[in-house]
Amino acid sequence: MRPITLPLRDGLRRVLAAPAVLLGAWLLTVAMTLPLGLLLRGELQVVFGDILTPARATNTIPWDWWQQISAHASGIGQLYVPPIIVTATLLTDLSSLLDGNETLVVIGLVSVAHLVVWNFLQGGVIDRYARNRPTRSAGFFSACGLHVFRLLRLTLIAGLAYVILFGFVFGWFHRAATSMSTLFTSEAQAFSIQCLIYLVFSSLLICVNLVVDYARVRTIVEDRHSMLGGLLAGWRFVLRHPARCISLYAANGLVLIFIILLYTLATSSNSSTWIIFLGGQIYLIIRLIIALLFSASEVSYFQSQLAHTGYVATPPPVWPESPTAEALGRIT
Repeated sequence: MRPITLPLRDGLRRVLAAPAVLLGAWLLTVAMTLPLGLLLRGELQVVFGDILTPARATNTIPWDWWQQISAHASGIGQLYVPPIIVTATLLTDLSSLLDGNETLVVIGLVSVAHLVVWNFLQGGVIDRYARNRPTRSAGFFSACGLHVFRLLRLTLIAGLAYVILFGFVFGWFHRAATSMSTLFTSEAQAFSIQCLIYLVFSSLLICVNLVVDYARVRTIVEDRHSMLGGLLAGWRFVLRHPARCISLYAANGLVLIFIILLYTLATSSNSSTWIIFLGGQIYLIIRLIIALLFSASEVSYFQSQLAHTGYVATPPPVWPESPTAEALGRIT
């Protein structure tokens, strides 16, 4: 049995061997977030006023200024929080989005737009990693166009599964955890039961993620047209290799958690603004590498089970010859 580090290393090699894909993912992220950044700039100018001069702003942003923003900012300015508490605000942001908060609705719309564009590009990304060789722009965008509607259908089906999980299953688990915690007099026992129930829910969520991931991989590598068939194929693959699939997913997840913790420690509230900015860009690039690594390592592992590295069902697209070249061919 192959060590799980082999597809992880091979996936990283495939990601680093395609710098144009990484650059495109970074440009897409910047393009999607730039309008929000301009709106945030206006909000911060209103909040700070003359208190924060440019010279002091580029030096450091003390904690009391962060608190002032939180107290007086409105709209998108409410999202300007220290990096050290970014992870603690994720559930609050999700709750505000579900409650119809206008600012978070804007963020949600931008996220949906990013998801649609990423679904278009993902066909070319996975195709590039699966072929394990340069495909150039013609091959990349040909794969994007070939798979975009299939991946959008798969995303809609997966979205329905996530709605059921978070809209119904999570609520049931939460009520069960609350009810069972009242049966114990010890807080430690009640907390243990709650952790156990949420661990079960997290396991269900990871299973859905794995099935969707390998359904996406099999759809592109094997040129599948039915997304229900792709989901069944992804389910069968995960069911045949549960330990390896979960281990690879966990390894990628641990790398992501380590990077988030490292970024949180590196960009404290007393850090220079330039350090925070540069650290944020480095963090963004590493996050994109890890996001691409998820796909590349899963492609590598799936192909290793086929014993055919670089296998893709569709033939590599060839850039069409010009009419002049065709005429010369007929003359000769």
